[in-house]
Amino acid sequence: MKKAKVPFISMLCLLFAGFLMAAIPAVNEGYQVGDTARDFKLKNVDGKMVSMSDHKDAKGFILTFTCNTCPYSVAYEDRIIALHNKYAPQGYPVIAINPNDAKASPQDSYADMQKRSKEKKFPFAYLQDESQEITKTYGATRTPHLYVVQKQPDGTFKVAYIGTIDDNSREPDKVQKKYAEAALDELVAGKAVSQPTTKAIGCTIKWREA
Repeated sequence: MKKAKVPFISMLCLLFAGFLMAAIPAVNEGYQVGDTARDFKLKNVDGKMVSMSDHKDAKGFILTFTCNTCPYSVAYEDRIIALHNKYAPQGYPVIAINPNDAKASPQDSYADMQKRSKEKKFPFAYLQDESQEITKTYGATRTPHLYVVQKQPDGTFKVAYIGTIDDNSREPDKVQKKYAEAALDELVAGKAVSQPTTKAIGCTIKWREA
């Protein structure tokens, strides 16, 4: 019996698919809970460069990848401010990082970040990740995407929680589970985080074109 021949078009499709798979670079999945988080030095809306190591007395940070334009980020702004006001005195301030490329999302420009910070009276640093290197290193994919990191005795920072802030992005009065607060309360009490990961809900990050 003769072997069935693979149609020429099908062969081309298979070859093309293989080429695409080879051409696509491996995706950096970013940090997992328990990983050591990289420090950074990014430009704040006041023009100063900010890093985690600048905060000598901090016990950790609420790192929030957020932006000006995403409806989810806008809906969470007051809750992010509330997180800072509650936990900064306990050693866990917010540091907000805008990961969006300003060319892909013009209203996420540095000037617009300054404007938004002033309008909302952000009590925390609002940094621009212009190169998107830190965003890729951490593995953030959404805005907002929250990482709680805890300072270690050697001065490094360990990831303790990754995910969303709570279970209702659009209606804060209907929130039933405050995931970020629960994690922070446990850290402040010296306990392990019982639910260290949740799914981040928000807009996809606007990446720079290659």
